[in-house]
Amino acid sequence: MADDTRRLPPLNALRAFEAASRHLNFRLAAEELGVTQGAVAQQVRGLEAVLGLKLFDRRARTIALTEPGRSYVSNISRAFELISDATDALKPEPRHLTISVTPTFASRWLIPRLPDFTEAHPDIDLRILATDRISNFQTDAVDLAVRYGRPPFGPGLVADLLFEQVLVAVASPLLIDKLGPPNELDNLRHYALLHDSHDLWPQYLEAAFPTGSVATGKNIRFNQTSLAIEAAVAGQGLALASLFFVRHDLESRRLVQPLKEELRVGADFYLVSPRKPRYPAAVREVREWMNARR
Repeated sequence: MADDTRRLPPLNALRAFEAASRHLNFRLAAEELGVTQGAVAQQVRGLEAVLGLKLFDRRARTIALTEPGRSYVSNISRAFELISDATDALKPEPRHLTISVTPTFASRWLIPRLPDFTEAHPDIDLRILATDRISNFQTDAVDLAVRYGRPPFGPGLVADLLFEQVLVAVASPLLIDKLGPPNELDNLRHYALLHDSHDLWPQYLEAAFPTGSVATGKNIRFNQTSLAIEAAVAGQGLALASLFFVRHDLESRRLVQPLKEELRVGADFYLVSPRKPRYPAAVREVREWMNARR
């Protein structure tokens, strides 16, 4: 049987050469490999002897690749990448993912659907990072994010439209019975307007009442849309909310939509992830699950 390894130089020598070519420094290569600087230099000299070629020019305080060294290292680096990829392919892919969403999206859309998700994907451990801060996919170890705005969201990211932002005014039906329909200006002045951090009531009222001046001294402000929605359910006033956040409340009559006007502001909700995610299969499954439940 032919010896298939007879043409391969020593692998330790190849590792030392590849590391030294990246750092252009034997000491730094030695630190990376966990050996002495002398061992790296000896491995490289041995490799040069086997090949019969000079791979580095040794200078006073540095080293530089020769022309054959540059050509050789490009192929050696690709070979090590292939070995690494083949090794990773043998390992089972981790099944835990982190998704970054706003607190309102978490409480009003994602959390109510988690039982369905865990039933469909019991092997995926989903971590929910609820924050208004825009999370960084690298430093925060985030795999997916729901972002409000307009694409593009950054280089290397893929974004799918998840929900269009359609704002509607909602209130408790008991409050409507008490104060009268707010589509009449005289009645609207009796209502408290429940604001969130987007503060879109002035824009909404201008669209809903283009010919009338609307003035109300009753305003309650929240930093989260979900709090304004809960206040509306409790009969404390009129809230503006994305239609998909309150769809079930409207269907169950916990809330009603007393004004017909719907406001679009040009920003929508997108499902965003890196083009090359850490765990491609798991990210794909979560994306498909979320898109199927829009």
